[in-house]
Amino acid sequence: MNLWREFSKGLWRDLPPFRVVLGLCPVLAVTKSAIGGLGMGLAVVFVLTCSNILVSALRHVIPRKVRIASYIVIIASFVVTVELVTQAYMYPLYEMLGIFIPLIVVNCIILGRAEAFASRNGVLASAADGLGIGLGFTMSLTVLGALRELLGAGTLFDKPVMPLIYQEHPFAMMVEAPGAFIALGVLLGLMNAVTATKGT
Repeated sequence: MNLWREFSKGLWRDLPPFRVVLGLCPVLAVTKSAIGGLGMGLAVVFVLTCSNILVSALRHVIPRKVRIASYIVIIASFVVTVELVTQAYMYPLYEMLGIFIPLIVVNCIILGRAEAFASRNGVLASAADGLGIGLGFTMSLTVLGALRELLGAGTLFDKPVMPLIYQEHPFAMMVEAPGAFIALGVLLGLMNAVTATKGT
């Protein structure tokens, strides 16, 4: 199996949330800033990669009838780890992400990769798949958060980048719920345009 192919598919071909359109709840909720998007993305990278590895390693042991429940227990264990570490060492990020850290347990991207890929493939391929999909998710959230923060607050990673007059009168709707949908739509349109241009 080509490990590079399994890794790289998550960076464009199966890029969540733009290609597979999964996991939109945290995408829209935590991307008010680039830091929020990056933080959530890195949490998902850890959970997705580790759960893929463990599901793959145990795929011949877990009975088919309880596989989904078993996957959720595995995923929940890594989510609790992320939540406790974030709470202990990155409390401002923990407060920013709030309830969306525990909700990683039910993120359909993670459960979907466990069921569709890790339960059918080896450990290395599953690790590559989880890492690629996770990094693609992180890129998506960070770009979306950066766009919303730039237009909605005039900052990028909490650093002022727009002129002072813009910071005093920003396009504030972009950091509200409607702005999430607008930014997501714009980025989806750009991706479709790039895909159409490349003919892929």
